[in-house]
Amino acid sequence: MLENPTIGEATAQLAAAIQQSDEYRAFSSLKASVMENETNRTLLKEYQRTQTRLQMAAAAGVNADEADVERFNRMSSLLYMNGDMAQYLMAQMRVMQMAGDVFQQVSKAAGLELDLPGM
Repeated sequence: MLENPTIGEATAQLAAAIQQSDEYRAFSSLKASVMENETNRTLLKEYQRTQTRLQMAAAAGVNADEADVERFNRMSSLLYMNGDMAQYLMAQMRVMQMAGDVFQQVSKAAGLELDLPGM
């Protein structure tokens, strides 16, 4: 819980606005649909784990494991061939972009201008 009530209230309002946005509603609906299928859930979890390993390697400035790169590319192709999964992943990217934009604005307002890739 935030100690400053003004910031706490503004944060709650922002969270509500995000949940009422078209981007979040589409994401939430697609997520529910995609996650109904156990195969989709399993593939998505493995895809996200592999993606995280690749991102961590990039952030650390080291070359990614070739097996992870190949696995990620194969899984990406497989997941994006499924229309529902492709729509879900694109909706997830839009929500992540929205969250990134919020983080960037808040960081800048707090004087924490961060030089993050893609922002």
